[in-house]
Amino acid sequence: MASKEPDHEHREDDDAPAADDEDTGAQVAPIVRLEEVAVTTGEEEEDAILDLKSKLYRFDKDGNQWKERGAGTVKLLKHKKTGKVRLVMRQSKTLKICANHYVLATMTVQEHAGNDKSCLWHASDFADDELKDELFCIRFASVENCKSFMETFREVAESQKSTEENKEASAAAGLLEKLSVEEKEAKDKVEEKDVKAKEETETKEDTKKVDDSEKKDGEPAST
Repeated sequence: MASKEPDHEHREDDDAPAADDEDTGAQVAPIVRLEEVAVTTGEEEEDAILDLKSKLYRFDKDGNQWKERGAGTVKLLKHKKTGKVRLVMRQSKTLKICANHYVLATMTVQEHAGNDKSCLWHASDFADDELKDELFCIRFASVENCKSFMETFREVAESQKSTEENKEASAAAGLLEKLSVEEKEAKDKVEEKDVKAKEETETKEDTKKVDDSEKKDGEPAST
């Protein structure tokens, strides 16, 4: 018995090409509008004089060991108006601050013994929103970067020393000027006092002369 082939109905839908999505020209407004927000870093009034990738460590006195603070970019930023320079380091992914302190004239930086890609320094750091005395160790990818960091750090410290000396000289000059003004004022007061005393003396003498003259006028003439 011959097998019967399945019937194939002819449908127009099968022959018709798939219709492309029609463009109605309608514009759909977003449900939520996101406004642009200005992000400030606190570095807008500063110029970067050094910018290097590195890894930072701090010495834990309690545990007597080095602890990693983060890997990222260390910067030396000079303020455009005051000329003060601060060291700032942020973690590369989170941008969390792991070092934030001024470079002062009293600071020194030295190479880490046994590792010419690392160096050490002490600082009063403000990364955790409170001043802490820290011993930092920073490691760079190359010896050249480490040398560049130490040289720039020392130059900044030396420049701050000159700035402080100028401030001290200005303060001393201001003090001398103030003393000179006070001395002049004291001298003027003495002279003014002397003038008043002289005027009082002359007034008394004039009064005495008038009194003597009146007495003479009031005496009877001798016969």
